Amino acid sequence: LGQLVESGGGSEQTGGSLRLSCVISGYTDTWACMGWFRQGPGAERVGVARIWRASGNPYYADSVKGRFTISQNDAKNTVYLQMNSLKPEDTAMYYCATTSWGCSWNSESYDTWGQGTQVTVSS
Repeated sequence: LGQLVESGGGSEQTGGSLRLSCVISGYTDTWACMGWFRQGPGAERVGVARIWRASGNPYYADSVKGRFTISQNDAKNTVYLQMNSLKPEDTAMYYCATTSWGCSWNSESYDTWGQGTQVTVSS
């Protein structure tokens, strides 16, 4: 069975940086798109970044554009989310997820999810 394992979360102050990693195992050749989603306390899960595996084209939510960067390293079966200029509103549990078809912000279209990694940004 395939799985995703996130790491890299933690606590930072406003303006700081964190890099999240998502390691893919068990199905490294069949995913088409990876998305990073986040869910804050009492909030819905929303997408913040996604990347087409074949082209490497990234897409970002307006709330993180210019601050977050998604990238992939196929040799390491890993997708990264570099988060700079962190703000308190970035505080959330972050999840990576993959889909073998399409690439959208619709979380229901993603079929494999990691367990999440917590990011906390203090002011």
